[in-house]
Amino acid sequence: MLSIAEELYALPPADFTGTRNQWAKQAKADGDAALAKRVGELRKPSLAAWVVNMMMRHQGEQMAQVLDLGASLRKAQADLDGDALRELTRQRRQLTTAVTQQGRELARELGQRLTESVADQVQGTVHAAMVDEDAAAAVRSGLLVTVLAATGVGDLDVADAVAVPAAIGLTARPRSRPAPRRPELSVVPDLEEGPDEKARQREADRAAAQEVVDRARAEADEAQRRVRKARKRVSKVEARTLQAAEELEEARGRVAELEHELEALDGEAVAADEKKDRSEERYAEAQQALEAAQKELGRL
Repeated sequence: MLSIAEELYALPPADFTGTRNQWAKQAKADGDAALAKRVGELRKPSLAAWVVNMMMRHQGEQMAQVLDLGASLRKAQADLDGDALRELTRQRRQLTTAVTQQGRELARELGQRLTESVADQVQGTVHAAMVDEDAAAAVRSGLLVTVLAATGVGDLDVADAVAVPAAIGLTARPRSRPAPRRPELSVVPDLEEGPDEKARQREADRAAAQEVVDRARAEADEAQRRVRKARKRVSKVEARTLQAAEELEEARGRVAELEHELEALDGEAVAADEKKDRSEERYAEAQQALEAAQKELGRL
């Protein structure tokens, strides 16, 4: 199964479904119904996942640098090594950008032009592989069927992102040139004979088309779920921002009130001090008058 998957996920996207169906028919003709079923259930990779798979096969050294840097980054984070973490983070940004650009060029060489959206998904998957150990193992397999995204909360569940979960931890075989467009298959008798076979072929084609539709719908649903989740987070942040602004305005109003009270108290203090001075002056005058009166009384 792994050898078949290795061949399938090295093919151009346009060749995947037809070749997979041929492998499934061959396995069935060989009497291995279980293998035929498993092969027939293999999912076609999204374009971004295919690019990452090709990067593992054709740019293995660069991807090894990415994954090794990711391991160093995770260790620095676990060790709380701030200096190393800052330097490795800087390297991560540079390497992620460079590798993503190389992936775009590789895809172009293999006949695929990537939109900015797909390129962003490729970069997001590379980033996930650097920050998450399980994501790194999934990318290393070269059997991704969908992209990965690091959430920063907990470990990623990558089993559904890999065509053959048992391959997680294995490393895709490097390729020095683009994969052959078709594997060599022996002839399956009576593939095109009779209306029943034609009906089965149409059914297989419909099933393949339905698979594409189902996968696209699932990806759209997942994207919509993420959008809803993001909108909820934005709403919460906006509500908290509004509340903080109101609290700040209230605090400013209270500060203004206290400043006004302080000014009033300062005025009262000045008036009281002046009153005290006048009282002391009157007391001194009264004391002098008393002493003069006492002296006059003594002379009488």
